[in-house]
Amino acid sequence: MMKPDGGGRSPIVNFARLLCPIDFSDTSRHAIEHATVLARWYEATVLGLHVHNPVYAPIGTPGLPDDGGTVFASPATSHRLRGQLDAVLASAAASGIPVETAIEEGLPASQIISGVTRHRADLIVMGTHGASGFERLLLGSVTEKVVRKASCPVLTVPPRSHATSQLPFRRILCPIDFSASSARALHFALSIAQEAEADLHLLHVIEWPSDRQSPPLPGFNLPEYHVYRESEALAELDKLVPAPARDWCQPKMRVLPGRPYEQVLQVAATGSIDLIVIGVHGRSALDLMIFGSTTNQVIRGASCPVLTIRS
Repeated sequence: MMKPDGGGRSPIVNFARLLCPIDFSDTSRHAIEHATVLARWYEATVLGLHVHNPVYAPIGTPGLPDDGGTVFASPATSHRLRGQLDAVLASAAASGIPVETAIEEGLPASQIISGVTRHRADLIVMGTHGASGFERLLLGSVTEKVVRKASCPVLTVPPRSHATSQLPFRRILCPIDFSASSARALHFALSIAQEAEADLHLLHVIEWPSDRQSPPLPGFNLPEYHVYRESEALAELDKLVPAPARDWCQPKMRVLPGRPYEQVLQVAATGSIDLIVIGVHGRSALDLMIFGSTTNQVIRGASCPVLTIRS
């Protein structure tokens, strides 16, 4: 892919401030590495946020009144946490990227979600904590809530030990279901592909009913209909690529049968994909069910970062 000279970015892509939740784990440090790359491309500020969750101490806890109480961070603790935040972000700061830090108290997911408005963030970059046992619980209780409820795009980065992707991104996958959210995701995918000089792959998955679920009518050629639908979907994918982008981008397009999340993960794994950009539908009960069956499964199963874009 050739990066255009003087080519402008899509007007809807404006990553000026990146909010990066930091819990001092290697996973959050790995996420900072991705935020640093994006911040360099988009000339953005990186804000490192650590959320200290106050603990309620029961009656009889030494050093507290007889009726117990909530333990907040002491000035000494806040000073120590600030030093740790500075250390995590030192590499980004040394490379010339504007860096800010914030220490807040409360429930991590709630503070991260509300922090988008408070800190004027355009993107959240955060790590996931694996996909089994207690780590799955952590993913479900924080990352999934943030992805579902955040008002801005969210880049989830898998643990370093599980990751197969590399920086800078060389191969980007954008699943397309022809919804408004997937069309918007494509704008972001194109912008990042332009910045990274990366190959862009577009994928549409058709969920065919089984022959038992939907027996063909007499004289109906099911295989021929499958070929027709696939060629039609390829033509629709091609129409989504804006004319100006064709000067520097020739996306690879595929239409496959199966379950969407399974095919997305399969293509990502076999194609050495470095980033998945996927649209997320709204917040209705049906949309959350769709989120649970597709986007959620992709985030859980991907060994590369996943950028979720809400319509």
